[in-house]
Amino acid sequence: MRNHHPGRHGARRSLGAFVLGLALAGCASDATNMAPASPAQPWTPRGDEETGTWSLARPGPRTPSDGVADFAIPMDSERAQLAVNPRVDPARSYALPELIDLAQRTNPATRTAWQQARQAALAVGMVEATYLPVITASVIGGAQELTLPLPEVLGENISVENRQQGSAQILALQWLLFDFGQREALATAAKHAAVAANILFNGTHQRLIFEVSQAYYAYGAAIQRRGFAEAALGNAKSVRAAVDARAAQGLATSMEAAQAHQAVAQAELRRVRTAGEERDAYQNLLAAVGVNVPLNIDMAGAARRPLPAPAAAPLEQTIRQALSRRPDVAASYAALQASKADIQAARADYLPKVYAGGNLSSGSGDFDISGLPAIGQLGSGDGLLLGVTVPLYDGGLRDARISDAKSRAATAADEFQRIQTAAVTEIVGARNALLTALESHRAATALVDAASTTFDAALAAYRNGVGTVDAATAADTALLDARQAQADAHTAALVSAVDLAFAVGALTSHEALP
Repeated sequence: MRNHHPGRHGARRSLGAFVLGLALAGCASDATNMAPASPAQPWTPRGDEETGTWSLARPGPRTPSDGVADFAIPMDSERAQLAVNPRVDPARSYALPELIDLAQRTNPATRTAWQQARQAALAVGMVEATYLPVITASVIGGAQELTLPLPEVLGENISVENRQQGSAQILALQWLLFDFGQREALATAAKHAAVAANILFNGTHQRLIFEVSQAYYAYGAAIQRRGFAEAALGNAKSVRAAVDARAAQGLATSMEAAQAHQAVAQAELRRVRTAGEERDAYQNLLAAVGVNVPLNIDMAGAARRPLPAPAAAPLEQTIRQALSRRPDVAASYAALQASKADIQAARADYLPKVYAGGNLSSGSGDFDISGLPAIGQLGSGDGLLLGVTVPLYDGGLRDARISDAKSRAATAADEFQRIQTAAVTEIVGARNALLTALESHRAATALVDAASTTFDAALAAYRNGVGTVDAATAADTALLDARQAQADAHTAALVSAVDLAFAVGALTSHEALP
């Protein structure tokens, strides 16, 4: 027993509560500074952005002297670091097969799909782990001090203090033995989801082959258009030279000279535009591959690539084969099967569950009263339980889960049907586009021959004084249009053939390119 001073202890507790409340209030106050002051004012960091923790903002917005709010964010050099791919060889010339191979090894889309497939596989393992018991070990320890005031004696405040401390060690086992197939249904759903993720991984590679091929052919078409524009510029300069030659002899009018110079200027404008389109197509190809560094691309084979043959198989047979092997259709079907298994898992919530439990425990402690000898305690125990739980009432939660599972299954069925319909539309459209492109190429080839003959005749006629500048310029423009139409039809045929192979699920490697 000892003298007790309640005022001192009360003041200490009051001071601690005040400090804690002040700290909490300060945290809440600081937290409001993390957001903008109003919808019309910018968020401004405190200036410690180099630490990477922009935790707090200044009390007021950063407003320039002209009164216009500045909504810029602080620069961070870490965000400007582009990924460097060691697989890119700057000295190598990449044709289409090499570009596809590079894309499959470097494009982030393939790594993302791979990680998603791994996550789905891990989900299966997590469900299967519920078939095994769960064993946990716990250690608990602590101390407690209690002060008990006694009645005042001879004018003194007297109190009794006791202290308790101890520890406990517990080893517990929990094992769900039987649940009427709920875990089996969950495992089935997880396996279907894993199958869908793996299918989509293969589908990602197919789409990557498709996108790189399309970008490659588009880049080749842009190069051809630029070449035709340069040829047209040369033809326009030839017409202008003929006009200048006749003008030197006094045989050309000022109107003819102006028309010839205008034709050269228009041809130069077309050349500039096609050069810009070529640069854009090149960048789009790099983006499709998934690299941020320049590549030396071999485009010689694009223009010389033979035209694909039209689809020979009957349309109905093509559609059935496509629906049986397209990744999006297969993944949607797997998702539908997973949703059906989820219904079975939700229904199992109505059934009992049999479980086993057990524990091993030991503990020690002591009870110490001021002025008296300490009293020690030591104990241990073990137990094994077998129980059954039967759900009786949950406020409609199980009904809601079953309804939700059925709704998701219905949505999956509708989505599967939608994907099938979209696949059929894509297949028919790709076949029609290929046929149209092949017919257009034949027509454009004949047009190029005729337009070339017309231009040569018009230019020769003008040089001999029996033609006009208008006829020569119009023939030059018609020849340019015919050549571009021929090149565009050639590219469209190649792209349509790739599109058709992708639509039927046959674009599985660069060797499968049509």
